[in-house]
Amino acid sequence: MPQPTSPNVTEVTELSKKIISNVEQAIVGKRKQLVLSLVAWFSSGHILLEDVPGVAKTMLARALAKSVGCKFKRVQCTPDLLPSDISGTSIFNQKSGEFEFRKGPLFTQLFLADEINRATPRTQAALLEAMAESRVTVDGTTYQLEAPFLVVATQNPVDHEGTFPLPEAQLDRFLMRFSLGYPSLEEELRMLELLQVHHPIDGLKPVATAQQLVTCQTAVRHVHVDRLVREYILQIVHDTREHEDLALGASPRATIALFRCAQAMAAIRGRSFVQPDDVKRIVGPVMNHRIIVRPESRLRKITAEKVMESILGEIAVPTVGEA
Repeated sequence: MPQPTSPNVTEVTELSKKIISNVEQAIVGKRKQLVLSLVAWFSSGHILLEDVPGVAKTMLARALAKSVGCKFKRVQCTPDLLPSDISGTSIFNQKSGEFEFRKGPLFTQLFLADEINRATPRTQAALLEAMAESRVTVDGTTYQLEAPFLVVATQNPVDHEGTFPLPEAQLDRFLMRFSLGYPSLEEELRMLELLQVHHPIDGLKPVATAQQLVTCQTAVRHVHVDRLVREYILQIVHDTREHEDLALGASPRATIALFRCAQAMAAIRGRSFVQPDDVKRIVGPVMNHRIIVRPESRLRKITAEKVMESILGEIAVPTVGEA
C-alpha cells in the first residue's frame, strides 16, 4: 500500500484547510457540511441541500465559489421557468442575418438552483446533461462547461405547495444530499456579531484558484482503495438491494459514488489510502436519497437513515494497514 501521504494528497489537504478556514469567516458552525461539500466538489459530483429557509444554503454556495475564485450564478426556480432560461437560447441577429447563441446562467462554474423542486420536471431535466457530462446541447450544438463545474441545488422539505418532487432518477444524479440545520445558541450569537455592520461574505477573498481545485480532483482519483475496502463498499450497497424494509436498493451509481467520496474524504484527512472509517463518514449523505423505504415500514417510523445504520452495524469492518 502507498505511504500515508504524498505530495498530491498533501496539496488536497492543505487546500481543504484554506477553503474551510476562509468560508468559516462567513458561515458559522458548519464544519461537517463544509467538509462534505469539498468531498463532493473534489469528487466532481453535485450537491442537494435540503433544509428549511434561512439557514445559509445560498451563502454556503457563494462562499465556496468566492474562496476558489470561481464564477457563480444563481437561478430562483419557479413553475414558469423554462429550460432555455437556464441553458440559453438562439436569437436572430438582424444585422448578420444569422442566429446567435446567448448563453444562459448554467454557463458558470458553480451554479445554484434555488428551490429546484419548484421548477417543472422539464426544467429539472434540463440540468441532467450538465450534471452528468458537464456540457449543454442547444439546437444540436454541444457546448462544454468550464471546469470545475458544480451544481448546488436547494429545496425546502417542509413546504410542498406548488412543488414538483424530484424523481428518483434525478435524485440519483446528486452525489450527496445533506442539510445544514439550525445553529446552536452560541453559533447564532456569533452570527449576529458578524452581521452587525455588514455581511462577512462581501469581504471574502479567494484563497485558491479554479485550476488548483481541478488539480485536486485529479489527485483524488489516485488515492488507493484496498481490495478489502472495495468489498466493504460493495457489501453496503448490495445489502440495500436485499433489505426487507426497502422497496428500492441503491444502484451501481451509488457504488461509484461511495468509492469516489471515500477517496476524497481520505485525501482531505491527509491520507493517500482509504480506511473503512472514511466510508462510514459519507454513507449517509451518499446513500440516504438513493433508497426507497417501503410504505408499511414508514408507518413503523423506519427511515432511510435508520436502515443504513442497521446495515452498517451488521457488516464486519475490515482492518486495513498503512504499509
